[in-house]
Amino acid sequence: MRLEPITWERLTEQLADHVAADAADPEASADGSPWRRVALDGAPSAAPDRLAGRLADALRVRGLPALTVGTGGFLRAASLRFEFGKRDPDAYYDRWFDTGALWREVFAPLDPGGDGRVLPDLRAPSTDLPTRSPRVPLPPGGVLLLHGPFLLGHWFPFDLSVHLGLSAGALERLTAEEERWSLPAYARYEEEVAPREAADVFVRADKPEHPAWNGPPPGRR
Repeated sequence: MRLEPITWERLTEQLADHVAADAADPEASADGSPWRRVALDGAPSAAPDRLAGRLADALRVRGLPALTVGTGGFLRAASLRFEFGKRDPDAYYDRWFDTGALWREVFAPLDPGGDGRVLPDLRAPSTDLPTRSPRVPLPPGGVLLLHGPFLLGHWFPFDLSVHLGLSAGALERLTAEEERWSLPAYARYEEEVAPREAADVFVRADKPEHPAWNGPPPGRR
C-alpha cells in the first residue's frame, strides 16, 4: 500500500469535506439513513479519540452537527470482562466491548426511521456502574463519530471507516508498559480483520507528529 505524508490538519479537513459532501447527497447512504456514521478505529496509543474530536470541530464549522462516542463507555461488566483475569488479551478482544449495546443504543437510533437519540455511554470504567447519561439527540444530517479499538469486522453500518494503524514496534513503543499485555489482541485483529485493507482510509500513525495515509476516501478523490 502506497502512503503519502500528510498533516493532521489537512487530513482532518479532507475527511470533513468528504463527510459533508456525502451528507449533502441523500442517496449516498447505502441503507437510506439520514445520518452519517464514521468509524475512527485504532488502539488507544494511536489516539483515535483525538482525531474524532478534530473531525467533530471541522464538521461543526461546516454546519453539520457531530456527536463523538467512545467505545470505552460501552464496556461489559467487570465480572464478564475479567472472567479469565484482568490481563487476558483474548478476553480483551472478544469480551470487553459490548457490541450488542452499541448496536442497540448507538446505531439503532440512527437507522432509517430512527429517532436520532443516541446513548453516549453505558458504563463508567472506573466504577463499573451504569452512567445513567441522558440520550443525546442528533438531528437528521448529523454525524456520529465512533472511536475506539476493534471497530471493524462487526458489520456496523459505517458510511466511512478510518483506521489509525501502528506497526508492531510502534505499538509497543507507544503503549504504556502496564498495558502491553494487550498487544497480542491487536496482532489478532490485524490477522483476523486486516483493518488497514478493510477500512476506507488507512492512516499510519507510527510517528504521531508525522502521519501518512493512503489518500482521500473512495468516491471523492
